[in-house]
Amino acid sequence: MKINYEYNDVTASESLETFTEQKLESIFTRFDFVIRADVFFKTENTSSDQTGMICGIRLSAPGPRLFAEASHDNFRDAISETVNELTKQLKKRKEKMKTY
Repeated sequence: MKINYEYNDVTASESLETFTEQKLESIFTRFDFVIRADVFFKTENTSSDQTGMICGIRLSAPGPRLFAEASHDNFRDAISETVNELTKQLKKRKEKMKTY
């Protein structure tokens, strides 16, 4: 399990990385064909109080790379939504994979 973190206009946080690793652990154990995850954290000025903290995750797996992004008022909610979206994409990818 290899995870790379990139921060844009955000201070690096050990607790944020730990939370992300816990969420991604389920993906790495359930879908063993996932090789690597690139996690992006950034902030954006928005007119809504419900958005602005953005988490994007790109997964390296056989076939095209998978990507999901979510924007919430805190990073933990954004991470959770992003991981849920990636899980849906991985389920579809696994169904299409052929077993020989």
